[in-house]
Amino acid sequence: MADNDGRWERALVEKLAMASLREQRRSRIWGIFFKLLTFAYITVIILLAVDWGERAEALGRKHTALVEINGLIAPGADASAERVTTALRAAFKDKNTQGIVVRINSPGGSPVQAQTIYNEMRRLRQKYPNVPLYAVVEDVSASGGYFVAVGADRIYVSESSILGSIGVRMDGFGVTGLMEKIGIERRLLTAGDNKAMLDPFLPLDERQKEHVLGLMKEIHQQFISVVREGRGQRLKETPGMFSGLIWTGQKSIELGLADALGSLDYVAREVVKAETIVDFTQKENLAEKFARRFGAGAASALAEFALRSAPTLR
Repeated sequence: MADNDGRWERALVEKLAMASLREQRRSRIWGIFFKLLTFAYITVIILLAVDWGERAEALGRKHTALVEINGLIAPGADASAERVTTALRAAFKDKNTQGIVVRINSPGGSPVQAQTIYNEMRRLRQKYPNVPLYAVVEDVSASGGYFVAVGADRIYVSESSILGSIGVRMDGFGVTGLMEKIGIERRLLTAGDNKAMLDPFLPLDERQKEHVLGLMKEIHQQFISVVREGRGQRLKETPGMFSGLIWTGQKSIELGLADALGSLDYVAREVVKAETIVDFTQKENLAEKFARRFGAGAASALAEFALRSAPTLR
């Protein structure tokens, strides 16, 4: 009986000791986590202070304002109309802005988004007549990208830049033959004769096709009108100019689609006469990227620590 009591006491002491060790380990883990979190927070604050300090110093001098349009012009994208127009308004409003450069590297995107940016560019030029607005094309300014570019006073390009693609497209596919081959039956109920228009699982209806082509032609004409309005007498129209073709930067100058060769630095230095460039683009800075990435990592670490600390079945 005494031996049993002794074993019971030892087992109890061992359990208490293990529980104490687990609690100490749990405390150390959480301590490390919060130290890392504090370090990351301080780092973000320092980065933000440095970033804003440099920007404030540049804003205090006469400068060329930069607004970037990179990638697809679409809602929610870096080159969305919301982001671009917000940046343009801030750039025009700044009293030290001597000129604005919209640097474009975009294959196009939504015609509505491009039209919104174009309209805002024209509106701001009327509101701030003494602040010139230039477009600088890097690799490509096609379709919606070029739609935006023609809103500028002048367009500068590289010899090898790609411009044009003045047209409209709509992509789709049809799998009716494949469905028949593998024995799939399509079941679709609609209220409205054209509600399933361009459904890839149905044969193409010629009447609906003509209707969609009419819509595309209307948007195409709007695009052409914008190009003619933006380029004016500089445009040397050719039979294929509005057919969707693309040209090099050098050729685009000959056609009047662009004005001259020039980079961002060249335009700031030689045209605007303000070498200091301030980026007004609405995008994540280094500190914000760090914070976002650390935030995701911290959430993952927090979940892992919580799992380690939580009761488990063994």
